[in-house]
Amino acid sequence: MSDLEHRIAVARGEAPADIVLKNGMIFDLMTGELIAGDVAIVGDRIAGVFESYEGKREIDVTGKILVPGFIDTHLHIESSLVTPFEFDRCVLPRGVTTAICDPHEIGNVIGAAGIRYFQEASQHTLMDIKVQLSSCVPSTHMETSGAELLAEDLAELMGHPSGIGLAEFMNYPGVIYRDPEAMKKIRLYEDAHIDGHCPQLSGRDLNAYISAGIRTEHEATTVEEAREKLRKGMRVLIREGSVSKDTHALQPLLTHFTAPYMCLCTDDRNPLDIGEYGHLDYVIRTLIELGSPALAVYRAATLSAAEAFGLKDRGMIAPGKRADIVVLDSLERCNADMVFAGGVEVNDAAFAARGHVAPVGRGSVKAPQVRAEDFRTTGNREEVDVIGILEGKIITEHLKETVPIVDGDKAPDPARDLTRITVIERHGKNGNIASGFVKGFGLKAGAIASTVCHDHHNIACVGVDYDDMALAANRLSEIEGGFVVVKDGEVLAELALPVAGLMSLLPFEDVRDQLVDLRAAARTLGVTLEEPFLQLAFLALPVIPALKITDRGMVDVTKFEIIS
Repeated sequence: MSDLEHRIAVARGEAPADIVLKNGMIFDLMTGELIAGDVAIVGDRIAGVFESYEGKREIDVTGKILVPGFIDTHLHIESSLVTPFEFDRCVLPRGVTTAICDPHEIGNVIGAAGIRYFQEASQHTLMDIKVQLSSCVPSTHMETSGAELLAEDLAELMGHPSGIGLAEFMNYPGVIYRDPEAMKKIRLYEDAHIDGHCPQLSGRDLNAYISAGIRTEHEATTVEEAREKLRKGMRVLIREGSVSKDTHALQPLLTHFTAPYMCLCTDDRNPLDIGEYGHLDYVIRTLIELGSPALAVYRAATLSAAEAFGLKDRGMIAPGKRADIVVLDSLERCNADMVFAGGVEVNDAAFAARGHVAPVGRGSVKAPQVRAEDFRTTGNREEVDVIGILEGKIITEHLKETVPIVDGDKAPDPARDLTRITVIERHGKNGNIASGFVKGFGLKAGAIASTVCHDHHNIACVGVDYDDMALAANRLSEIEGGFVVVKDGEVLAELALPVAGLMSLLPFEDVRDQLVDLRAAARTLGVTLEEPFLQLAFLALPVIPALKITDRGMVDVTKFEIIS
């Protein structure tokens, strides 16, 4: 018999299934009921549910609850700081069976080769990784990136089995003012899926953005903003990353009425937060704890996500669907006892049997050697623009402070929490260095530097001691990128990220442990932020209001221009 005929025969009880999960309670996402019955699996598909079945392998799941595999609807795997293969091993055992990723981080460093790397990796991971094509490489004209992807470049990447559509269109001014290149990219996917990214956009400008065919939005940070976007037909993705934490703010909006049009995503989440708190399982637990109905939450995590992205083959435990199944101890705790991805039980043997793709993007850090004097700021005005950090958010405040000019320099002032922030071009294109001020780190000594610097991924460095800042930035060139903490001329902690300056070649457990050391080292400098490294990375993203910095200078995002 063919696979199709065999599956039908198994569903009728005429042949044994490959695997049967017996005696569990299936969470029915249509009615909200917990229904006793077996689940019969044939190959990568579910053949039958709720009835009694026999199988070549039978697994007793008495007392357990079966739910569909979770779908992360928007993330950048690079921000997990590990390769797609280690991300697979880190997150899949927690129940995330589908990840819809945008590889624009590596795309901004090495271009199409980075996206092809993710496409190839997706064919070997146990988790089903869907690779959206990055729409904004670079994100704006106000930064220097390692590569540029035009519409014709994206056209050559289309058609891969992992593809769904066009990833987050961050250049929302380019959409609403009809930039010709933006229009070319949108026309490529005019009848397909296009992800959105339009923080704080509203009114007629929001209408204009959505009218381009853009369907989803993960940047809403308030109920009011999310409600307007829902009313105008966008699917709102509740985000909980390592920096952007919107679950508490948006939870009141997730009800039985809105659940069909809301999804969950992580965007940027590192292995330390995953290890300490969880991934989508953490978001699910938190939403239920805050009062959202379990049915609404699990719909958002599974069926609603599948429907939003046109994945008709998943999102339910039902005949004919992909056998993406999470076996839980309870709906409220959301602890995965067992996970099946495409009918494969997730365990060490299954991970060991995967294929592999060689990493790319080595030797990508080509920054100039810097000296202490490169971090001085000159000028004849004592009033300065200051980036004001809002912890738990990637939006910032645009503050004004007065800094006296001493010996031709406006120096950091730890007593006022005014820290120097500098971005150094590291792609070997122009050697740009731009400096400004940031408030919110609590830094009292030393420096922190990183090549994870959204989305251009130049070197970002914060500090109050110029010698330490120079040491930290130069050390990043030596280790092919990563994170560095320096104090009094000594490197206290570091994490090398040699894959495009973004990802480690180490197991995720080792990366997690080194992040623990980095956070501890940062605290010795006086840092008060829970996640200083990714917080630093987002201070250089000029598509998120209100004030940011790139290698070309301070950026007023609301005006979409570099401050002269």
